[in-house]
Amino acid sequence: MDEKKIYILLTDTGTLFTRLIKLYTKRSFNHASMSFDRSLSEVYSFGRKTPSNPFIGGFVKENMESHFFNLATCRVYSCTVSTIQYEEMKCFIQKINDEKSLYRYNLLGLFAILLNKQLNRKYAFFCSQFVATVLQECECVHFSKPLSLITPQDLIKGNDFHLVYEGKLRNYRELEQRDRSLVPHGTRDLSPRSSLSI
Repeated sequence: MDEKKIYILLTDTGTLFTRLIKLYTKRSFNHASMSFDRSLSEVYSFGRKTPSNPFIGGFVKENMESHFFNLATCRVYSCTVSTIQYEEMKCFIQKINDEKSLYRYNLLGLFAILLNKQLNRKYAFFCSQFVATVLQECECVHFSKPLSLITPQDLIKGNDFHLVYEGKLRNYRELEQRDRSLVPHGTRDLSPRSSLSI
């Protein structure tokens, strides 16, 4: 059976909003995104649509070259999936993208997590809820708790995900760009931690 890799990106952008969340979670990384390529050329999540306003959000294709992410620290995890699951996830996200005007950031859902209360809102996700929904809808991962209570750390529990990198996001992208320039096309080793150090 053909296999593919997907990537989960956990970040700490250091913004005021992130610092407020960290006061509750006591965790370093409080934003989750997903990508279908190791170089993170296309990264999807639910978050702020403009860097200056954390309260206006929705489905976003995140710009890893922005100042917002350039200063971020991160962890990158990989997961091996079947080609069918891989394509199903891409189609699922494409459907959301096609209807993105309907979707909103689930800010109320974050407050519900503080109270450990489920809050399912149609067309509304927060970042880790979105990633968990994609993974579960396409039968890649099954979570033992409601998706509306999934935190970024819940996404990578168990043996499905493997840590590829931890450090500055800009350094990861520089290492990936260097690797692509040094290795002939089609011969690159895509094993976890290839040319990367923690």
